[in-house]
Amino acid sequence: LDEPSVGVDPISRRELWEMVSELKKDDITVVWSTSYLDEAEKCSEVLALNAGKMLYYGDPHNLTEKLNHRTFLVTEISQDRRMVLQNALKQKDVIDSVIQGSSVRLVLQPDVSFDVKCLDAGDKARLNETKPRFEDAFMDLLKDKITKEESPLLKIMPELKKEEKPPVEVKNLVKKFGDFTAVNNISFSVSFGEIFGLLGPNGAGKSTTFKMLCGLITPTLGDAFLSGQSLKEVKSAARVNLGYMAQKFSLYDNMTVKQNLTFFSGIYPISKRDQEKVIQKAMEIFSLLPYANAKTSSLSLGYKQRLALCCAIMHKPKILFLDEPTAGVDPITRREFWRHINTMVKKGVSIIITTHFMDEAEYCDRIALINQGSIIKIGSPDELKSAAATKENPYPTLEDAFISLSSQKQGEK
Repeated sequence: LDEPSVGVDPISRRELWEMVSELKKDDITVVWSTSYLDEAEKCSEVLALNAGKMLYYGDPHNLTEKLNHRTFLVTEISQDRRMVLQNALKQKDVIDSVIQGSSVRLVLQPDVSFDVKCLDAGDKARLNETKPRFEDAFMDLLKDKITKEESPLLKIMPELKKEEKPPVEVKNLVKKFGDFTAVNNISFSVSFGEIFGLLGPNGAGKSTTFKMLCGLITPTLGDAFLSGQSLKEVKSAARVNLGYMAQKFSLYDNMTVKQNLTFFSGIYPISKRDQEKVIQKAMEIFSLLPYANAKTSSLSLGYKQRLALCCAIMHKPKILFLDEPTAGVDPITRREFWRHINTMVKKGVSIIITTHFMDEAEYCDRIALINQGSIIKIGSPDELKSAAATKENPYPTLEDAFISLSSQKQGEK
């Protein structure tokens, strides 16, 4: 099975895994290729590869156990989580760091004494040991490949000023296709410099919502406002301030990397005089210069992702829409992607993202959980987890919360 769960929601992923597990009872051997390391952790044996070389072969739990007493959560953070994350990556004793809800997860070098005060996370910040995951162990194997510096976008993205109106405001949005209601009376707003997630099962209405907000399809009822401008009244003017990175990236495979950048930069308000300079700088930042004349079809998935993000932000948008931007990419590439996104947020860009990868959803400030065209709940990742807590599972993961809350909605239907 070659990456069978790419683009599949957590409910379907869990069902798929249960189906495959049944095959073992019939003595069928399953070889499962994946970039999702939580799936690899469930396997009897794993073969971890990088750049064609074997990093590890054996029981995933044996590798994970080597990280015992080296994985920690920084909790009770009173400062900006993204700032704490960047501060953590600057420390020589920190191998890897990711955002996990309101906390920041650390993988430390062996046998070190780490002082949480160096992270400037606030006076109440605490360092709590947590159980290692297979991804922690995998990143430890690849520690020399992890980029820890801030994104070069920090130097070229303008510092945005907070406006009176919210960057994105959705009011009673409805979209019908014949008798089928894809989006059913949803409302939400996105704040200045916020990462807002749209999560839901396949077919929930996330991509349809995106397309309406980008002006690609017209709502049946309701309206959406970008920086106070109604999409109904000034569609083209409102779209100047947004960038859109679509599912499957929407690149032209028969064109070269530079031709794609030239095409997309021509769509946005970039003057002909500045176009070449902007393209060169973009290729430099995203390490695309060696591939400038390569056909896009020849690029790996990770480089296609870089190119797609590059095309979406060349005009320095105030609002960025990301539709499953890291589906199928490896953990190193995923961290590089979020390095760029966190830098843009630092500059005041507002982000709306859809994803089926729950570890990625932890980066969101708030999440709207959508199912069958309606919003079930809006809250921070930790608030969604709390809403799904039960006596049997008092500390659910975000994936547990997704499945529980989505299943409740389906049960009501």
